[in-house]
Amino acid sequence: MHAVSTPRVKVCCISSIDEARAAIRAGASALGLVSSMPSGPGVISDQLISEIAAAVPPPIATFLLTSSQEASSIIAQQRRCRTNTVQLCDRLTAGSYADLRGAMPGVSLVQVIHVTGPESLDEALAVAPQVDALLLDSGNPSLEVKELGGTGRVHDWSVSRRIREQVEVPIFLAGGLRAENVGEAIHGVGAFGLDLCSGVRTDGRLDEAKLTRFFAQVRTAASSP
Repeated sequence: MHAVSTPRVKVCCISSIDEARAAIRAGASALGLVSSMPSGPGVISDQLISEIAAAVPPPIATFLLTSSQEASSIIAQQRRCRTNTVQLCDRLTAGSYADLRGAMPGVSLVQVIHVTGPESLDEALAVAPQVDALLLDSGNPSLEVKELGGTGRVHDWSVSRRIREQVEVPIFLAGGLRAENVGEAIHGVGAFGLDLCSGVRTDGRLDEAKLTRFFAQVRTAASSP
């Protein structure tokens, strides 16, 4: 899979229709809507997720971020929220990706791989054939209180690059991205998409000045060799 010249950008932790519109105005092609999580920022109710998703125009991807590990629960949640993409933030332990696809035709599946070390490459290779994309993040699901995203930490991008080079599905890169390091991320990993939350927020609120600066740096990096 070759990276596109200008990565798609997913703005995560969207908490209102106004934030969704601001992110789209800035250039986002996807929005992340965070449901119940064991830790991390941006959690909103399924009801609010459904309201935001319904207000987003069709070309924009709406990601339901779920911590559920059971296919049946994920299916029920997506039917409540009506997003066009489901992002599985933890490993699937009950049911299968085939179950998800059968019950949610037309809904894209994105599996998060928390890049904790070289072993994450094996996990990515095993999962990739069953999903539409992988999202490489910096959480740690093995902690007593799981970290499933929103850490603001950068992980080892050399592992992410190896994953991108070896899987056949698009890769989103997440974890600690901001205007100051996005150029390095684009050239170092070559991901199809970039995913960010804290890097464009001030005191928890979406910061339009930071959004503008981030997108400007994306365009600059993508146009330079």
